[in-house]
Amino acid sequence: MNIPLKTLQNEWVRLEPLVESDFERLYETASDPLIWEQHPNPDRYKREVFANFFKGAMESKGALIIFSEKDGSVIGSSRFYDFKPEEREIKIGYTFFNRASWGQPFNKSTKALMIEYAFQFVESIIFHVGETNFRSQKAMEKIGGVKIGTEVVAYYGEPDRVNFVYQIKKAEA
Repeated sequence: MNIPLKTLQNEWVRLEPLVESDFERLYETASDPLIWEQHPNPDRYKREVFANFFKGAMESKGALIIFSEKDGSVIGSSRFYDFKPEEREIKIGYTFFNRASWGQPFNKSTKALMIEYAFQFVESIIFHVGETNFRSQKAMEKIGGVKIGTEVVAYYGEPDRVNFVYQIKKAEA
């Protein structure tokens, strides 16, 4: 179970629920090895590894494909996962962007949309960030994420990895 997905949009990005037919165009974006060099699984640029990642995204029922509002191109993906309605908590993660999007407001805009939407259903949002993903750690701090711990995360069909756990609470957002 997950929160209901819908299209989310602002001046920078449009997020749409991921569908099976998105595989090729999302893989085209994801096939750059440098995107993944700091991620917990740096082999996701390989087609067979990305196919597993995509399968996990589809099974999560919370995955989104991200389009640039500037030119309509596919620039990445993110997802909601591990929704715990009884605890009023959800996780946001598995996010990646093409390198042309780095250093621009795409990540911040994507997370702002997802956070605002999630706070209609929850009081707390958790983010897992790989312990060597320094770019994402800095990005989390810029959007108000507070590091609350370290956790070994079991990725779908991938090796377990150590992640830092960040949190944003609705009351503090």
